[in-house]
Amino acid sequence: MPFQAALQQKTVSNPLDILEEIVSANEWLFDRTNDDELIVELSGRWCHYRMFFVWQKEIGALQFSCQFDMKVPENKREDVHDLLAMLNDRMWLGHFNLDMHQNMPLFRYTVLTRGGRVPGIESLEDLVEIALTECERFYPAFQLVIWAANARAKPWLPR
Repeated sequence: MPFQAALQQKTVSNPLDILEEIVSANEWLFDRTNDDELIVELSGRWCHYRMFFVWQKEIGALQFSCQFDMKVPENKREDVHDLLAMLNDRMWLGHFNLDMHQNMPLFRYTVLTRGGRVPGIESLEDLVEIALTECERFYPAFQLVIWAANARAKPWLPR
């Protein structure tokens, strides 16, 4: 029986159960610390990523973030914030942010549900795919900003 058909036959009340199946099918490393949290580690084209999924049943929200394995030096934070503003202006879904505790860029998105409906497998697969696509697409921009010799020139910003 195909993976999708098997999932559709059983009732799922927690989207992390579906995400765990997606992650397992992709053979990514993961840790399900409890019923409401899932942490995934995977290698992309440019770097390693760490995905965090948190399900908040009380408010019907699935919070998701995909963190780059990249530290932003203190002297580059202002430049990275300029880049974040430019990138987020181009985003349709989700946004990029800078984790203030670890100084690492990340992609964030929250899925809201109504009436206890859990997002379907297609929606969750799309969520992961969009996040990885956007992270891979903009990784070189983050790297350019962090390694740029002349930060004042800001060659990554449109003129």
